Amino acid sequence: MKTILSEPEIAITLKRLAYQIIEGDVQLRNTVFIGIQPRGIFFSNRIVAEIKNIIEPINVEYGKLDITFYRDDVRNELHIANKTDINFSIENKRVVLIDDVLWTGRTIRAALDALIDFGRPAKVELCVLINRRFNRELPIQPDYTGKAIDTFISEKVKVAWKENDEKEEVILIQ
Repeated sequence: MKTILSEPEIAITLKRLAYQIIEGDVQLRNTVFIGIQPRGIFFSNRIVAEIKNIIEPINVEYGKLDITFYRDDVRNELHIANKTDINFSIENKRVVLIDDVLWTGRTIRAALDALIDFGRPAKVELCVLINRRFNRELPIQPDYTGKAIDTFISEKVKVAWKENDEKEEVILIQ
């Protein structure tokens, strides 16, 4: 087991990512944020909170997306869906998708499929805390990355959040 990001490093990374995201649209008039259920929500909640500390919070539109029934890699199991909560239009908007770990790209592909049910965005950007660069199965790359790491297929990345795990850290399990 190896620590990739400690709690202070996560806090610094969140601030950096928040500033990078708002550089593209400082007033956020045409930007919406969508966290991917279930584990991406812990990260997206933090990113959106950081952004609200930087700019006028009234301009921040934030939703949560469940992709359970859009996945192509879990068809033979029973899955319990999470709640999708997007109460605004994404039509012609800059959508920033937020997830904790990017690995194969299948979760993001499913999220892109699900987004189409809510309209046609002008642009979709991806923000991830951890980009596992090896073993990508689809040509999907993040626009905003907290930390890029190289891993073997046998390794696992675990992101722990206080709300769920009583501590904050990112670890690599070998």
